[in-house]
Amino acid sequence: MTLNYPILEHDFAAEAKIEPSRIIKPRDVPEHCIISFFRDVNDNVVSEQQARVVAVSRWEDGEHPIYEIEYRGRRLAFFHPGVGAPLAAGLLEEAIAFGCKTFVVIGGAGVLDKSLAVGKLILVESAVRDEGLSYHYIPPGREIQAQPEVLAVMRAALQARGVPFVSGKTWTTDAPYRETQAMIDTRRGEGCLTVEMEAASLLAVAQFRNVRLGQILYAGDDLSGENWDRRGWQSRKEVRASLFWLAADACLRL
Repeated sequence: MTLNYPILEHDFAAEAKIEPSRIIKPRDVPEHCIISFFRDVNDNVVSEQQARVVAVSRWEDGEHPIYEIEYRGRRLAFFHPGVGAPLAAGLLEEAIAFGCKTFVVIGGAGVLDKSLAVGKLILVESAVRDEGLSYHYIPPGREIQAQPEVLAVMRAALQARGVPFVSGKTWTTDAPYRETQAMIDTRRGEGCLTVEMEAASLLAVAQFRNVRLGQILYAGDDLSGENWDRRGWQSRKEVRASLFWLAADACLRL
């Protein structure tokens, strides 16, 4: 039986009508870039490091600046990607068009395994593609794998810092309010440690555009039990700030 679903009907070879490289003029931006979902951390870095704006993406919800700082004697960019795969992937597309080529993504995720304490770091090896955006970039498939060479460098960076972490699979979904018990059990059964909204999409864009991208998730709220437990996951400010600089080290190694 042929499945006639629009999400499966895409031409991966042709240029898009709105191709980022044709509508965005390259800028003098750093090659290495942190994509940080932690707005509080980003704001502190902007203030404390006197970050300067090197490019701006303008969407209907306002401006999305890309900042630059000097770190370990080298140029480093960073930006907040919004929330959800479409906006995050769109801003990644524009960062690539501006001239960034190497990315490390940091953000929070719900855990499907209670043993992952709040703040535990998870290096993303693969993501279940339970979202829509990745199907516009790469052929249909159940999962997308992170780039092996990127994983190797990021593992080395984490080990050099002596930071405890685990590696594994995440579940990317567009529908956080439809994470039912049956779906959670299914995803946990296939090896997913976490659930979030962007990982599979960002990996797909990176694969399509041939840029380097790795992701480290921060264990947040807990969906493994009978009831949802927020666990005060956004309160671990020191861990979140440390993760930014750990990601900076990893990114510059790539």
